[in-house]
Amino acid sequence: MAETVTMPKLGFDMAEGVLVRWIIAEGVPVTKGAVLAEIETDKATVEVESTYDGIVYKHLVTQGTSVPVGDPIAIIAAAGEQVSESEPENISSARTVEATKAPSPTPGMVEEAAQPPSKDISPTKETPDERIRVSPLARRIAQEKGVDISAIQGSGPDGRIVKKDIEAYVQERQAIPAEKPVSTPPSIAVSVETIPLAVGEVPADKILSLSKLRAIIGRRMTEAKQQVPHIYLTREFDVAQLMELRSQVNQLLGEGDKVSVNDFVVKAVALALRQFPNLNASLSEGGILQHGHVNIGVAVAVEGGLLTVVCRDADFKPLRQISMETRGMVERARQGKVRPEDIEGSTFSVSNLGMYDISHFVAVINPPEAAILAVGTVKEVPIVENGELKIGRRMNATLSVDHRISDGAEGAKFLQVLAKFLEEPVRILIS
Repeated sequence: MAETVTMPKLGFDMAEGVLVRWIIAEGVPVTKGAVLAEIETDKATVEVESTYDGIVYKHLVTQGTSVPVGDPIAIIAAAGEQVSESEPENISSARTVEATKAPSPTPGMVEEAAQPPSKDISPTKETPDERIRVSPLARRIAQEKGVDISAIQGSGPDGRIVKKDIEAYVQERQAIPAEKPVSTPPSIAVSVETIPLAVGEVPADKILSLSKLRAIIGRRMTEAKQQVPHIYLTREFDVAQLMELRSQVNQLLGEGDKVSVNDFVVKAVALALRQFPNLNASLSEGGILQHGHVNIGVAVAVEGGLLTVVCRDADFKPLRQISMETRGMVERARQGKVRPEDIEGSTFSVSNLGMYDISHFVAVINPPEAAILAVGTVKEVPIVENGELKIGRRMNATLSVDHRISDGAEGAKFLQVLAKFLEEPVRILIS
């Protein structure tokens, strides 16, 4: 029996998505779990997997089409099955993006197609009127650096332009020597004291288009600050034992498997949240929804904005599994290849700027969550212990709490429990 694939809902506030590219063409077999298409949401470009086995009988929307959540995008049928050519009624609500409009530079986005795609999904680079074979990541980098992709010869499959082609072109262009400045004629006597400092050419003002990712971050954070009453609590943690334990653990692991300080923080936060369900909650029409699963969102800096990848059931996973899963999701996020499950369903978030040598900051709550933890860097600082001056290792973290759901006293107690896990990290390994 033929099955209809619909535009998935990839986030609680997602209303529509842009079908960027078909991965599997019409008439080609597809298995359940295979990547069927790339869809751009407000957050990222997501690889959408097929939920059915069969043959891709028909694409119901063209590349570059904006489709409301729940509307049909494709039909998958059994081999040899005859399917009615009539399209589902609600397919008319899909809105094709005009090809004449310049797209905002968002992670993984490709040009909108002016014509319906042929069987060859990535048109060749034969004439200026045809779309150029280029990966979504390479196109985004080219837009950000002001590179004309028509001037680049791709090195990927079938001449496709990839990231390294853009980077090589930029490096080659930067290597071209600039024109030498005109020197002062020797006949003119100029006092050394009156020679102005050479500052070079002042760049002209320019306006950059706001990327879709940056626009949605601005909208959601503005709404959060305006509608969510934040309360902030900061605590200093003694992480000397944690750093020593991390060093010992990493000595036993391969170079690509080492655990980070943030991995310890994610696990410790998840364990502490078991005792504070109000902080692992969100507001609902019926009141406060306390989530049974502890899904920790980890903020990731990407080109043009910020994404949150989700470590699900982090309270039940061992530290090494948390590390491996998070590393994989972060890599996909920075490549613009996140999966729907990578960014959905967080119940509490952690934002860590320690790698940038930031000691302390406060984070804005990510709706509809009730709280977020902002983590700073680990520093060696002078401390007094038993009347003696010593060197200690300290880390600051600030908890932002939605005052409609919880309060300062509960947040302070949460930080006390969190301190037990971070300051006696062996608890993390045995919990």
